[in-house]
Amino acid sequence: MSFANTVLKVALPVPLRRAFDYLCPPLTDPANLGPGMRVAVPFGNRNLVGIIIEIADSTNLSSQKLKHATEVLDTKPLVPEELMRLCHWCATYYHHPIGEVFATALPAQLRQGKIANAKQELYYRLAADFSAESEKQLQRAPRQAEIVALARQHEEGVSAHALKALGLSGAPLKALVDKGWLAARVAEATPHEHPTQVLAEAPLTLNPEQQEAVDSLNQAMGEFACFLLDGVTGSGKTEVYLQAIEKALQQGRAALVLVPEIGLTPQTVARFRHRFNSPVSVLHSGLTDTERLHAWSAAASDTARIVIGTRSSVFTPIPQLGIVIVDEEHDLSFKQQDGMRYSARDIAILRARHQGIPIVLGSATPSLESLHNVTTGRYRKLTLSERAGNASAPKLGLIDIRSRPLQEGMSQPLLEAIKFEIEAGNQVLVFLNRRGFAPILMCHECGWMADCANCDTRLTLHMQPRQLRCHHCDAQQRIPSACPNCTSPELTAMGVGTERSEEAIRRIFPDTSIVRIDRDTMRGKRAMAERLAQINQGKSCILIGTQMLAKGHHFPNVTLVAILEADSGLFSSDFRGIERMAQLITQVAGRSGRAHKPGRVLIQTHQADHPLINSLIHDGYAKLAANLLEERRQAELPPFQHWVIVRAEATDEATPMRLLRQTAGWANQYLQDNPGNDKGGDSSEIASFGPLPALVYRRNSRYRNLLIFQSASRTALLQLLNHLCPLLEASPDARKVRWSIDVDPQECF
Repeated sequence: MSFANTVLKVALPVPLRRAFDYLCPPLTDPANLGPGMRVAVPFGNRNLVGIIIEIADSTNLSSQKLKHATEVLDTKPLVPEELMRLCHWCATYYHHPIGEVFATALPAQLRQGKIANAKQELYYRLAADFSAESEKQLQRAPRQAEIVALARQHEEGVSAHALKALGLSGAPLKALVDKGWLAARVAEATPHEHPTQVLAEAPLTLNPEQQEAVDSLNQAMGEFACFLLDGVTGSGKTEVYLQAIEKALQQGRAALVLVPEIGLTPQTVARFRHRFNSPVSVLHSGLTDTERLHAWSAAASDTARIVIGTRSSVFTPIPQLGIVIVDEEHDLSFKQQDGMRYSARDIAILRARHQGIPIVLGSATPSLESLHNVTTGRYRKLTLSERAGNASAPKLGLIDIRSRPLQEGMSQPLLEAIKFEIEAGNQVLVFLNRRGFAPILMCHECGWMADCANCDTRLTLHMQPRQLRCHHCDAQQRIPSACPNCTSPELTAMGVGTERSEEAIRRIFPDTSIVRIDRDTMRGKRAMAERLAQINQGKSCILIGTQMLAKGHHFPNVTLVAILEADSGLFSSDFRGIERMAQLITQVAGRSGRAHKPGRVLIQTHQADHPLINSLIHDGYAKLAANLLEERRQAELPPFQHWVIVRAEATDEATPMRLLRQTAGWANQYLQDNPGNDKGGDSSEIASFGPLPALVYRRNSRYRNLLIFQSASRTALLQLLNHLCPLLEASPDARKVRWSIDVDPQECF
């Protein structure tokens, strides 16, 4: 390929579904370029960083119109071949601009053009002043002690890069340097040498079901297989993960572990670091851009062979990847709800298939989609039906609160049960999936309610700080002293949130330690880790929290879980509402009785005779899920049918609806012209619903509408989108609205 004819096809982070052609930068040898490398290019009046996706010797444009790329930013591909393939698949399947797909896959600093790996790096080793007396002082500083232990293992010093990947930089590292216990030096960065001894501590003894699961995973090493690890809460799924990862590490391979929320990472990471000698790279949205780049680089350079992260971590380059684990696979957090609306769980499965490795989907409450895939033979099911060790399943009971007086949402039988456990020295978890003080502020005289000026929702009352806040657009305003409608001072807080529950429980149990965990109290970087450390001290206390406490956490001293409001899912406008309610109740109930102390769960409800709640209580999640799957089959709903939602929103009401009506017209014409095809899809079986207003019609001052397409054939739906997307992009109305494609949606609002 000659220098003059070389054309770079570049994916740029712009909302256009195509690549852009550029000539090589002046004096650059095309032989040194390849797909996956970043280039800086002029784009309009801006300079952008893009990814080379192809090097060609021709273009459809006139060579006089082509601009030269400004600079090549990498000496070798930053995005490896397997991830290039994955990103192309995402762009095609989710019908999202290819440049924005790559932007989703890369850390912010790489998108801005920063160099991925520095040639020189700081190394830290134990200083001569470090003594036995110094060691004693570290007993109250566990993070500093962990750094010292690492430095002792590496006589030449442990790199700053590795410490950041392990989450051990910042204040603990600075404190050791300031004390003179660590000495720093600058040296050329060297490849990380992995220890021959994989384990730092011995694994736990497995019960027969756990052993069978580990054996099945070990036998699948080196080939693609998708396993659904269906284990009741407390059954030891994490130990199965750890022992499967041990096998991968022994083979010189790496592991990717996806968790749904940041809140699960401190506990998960701590357990993995204690078990293995290999560095652990942690990736989540709570990191700074620099921390995220270092963690990403540690994984990409094979420094860290265990990567634990939230949704976007599925795109992390990991050489020699040997196993993928998706913990709490049912969780909605794995589905991106804006930008590229991808499912990290589904992409993880595809990545495992591409790389020929096993993947484990773990949950105590598997999604109906995964259970359906088991019945069709796509997934292999591994079952853990009993709790690990001597722990027993908690006893579930209902408290019918109809006609009962409530004290800030709590009945007298519930308060007596809490008192009994606290006096016995145990811990109690009070679960309420609603933060703030109260969901509604209402005038007692005229019935006025505090509404959000930007959204079709009520403002939530908060007392710390004192304000009304919208949980959709985050608008905030002062609490009025009188009703804006009738000037009455009789303003009443209606309903209960976690903040109000905390206030009431402090008043009722003044001598008991209270720990509240919700989004409002977890704003600090180490807030969750500090709260979990406080809980795990084992002292008697009452935990109050939202779904941040519902899954994954191991609280051995919690003997009572109190669920204040369990009825909302029964009346949800989303057909998945009952499934989500059952998952949430089962998950939060599983925090009780996880060790040697027996546990119980009390559920307050106004629907104590409802058959679905009783089915969950008496028959368990598996039986309820089977019944829900049969209902979905009869109603022709997912997972038996596939959905695509086209969404449109704008600051005026008319334009989004007009665009979606036009889209529906294009679709109807396409279906008339293409009643069938020979590629496995039958377009005649595509049904459409709408356009419809979204459940929250106005959000952040934008009017939102949606158009739903449904079919038993994914192929037919994707072919329809191939036809619609160019028409949408060319529509004048499309330039006036925000529109998006949501393939396999998990929410319909």
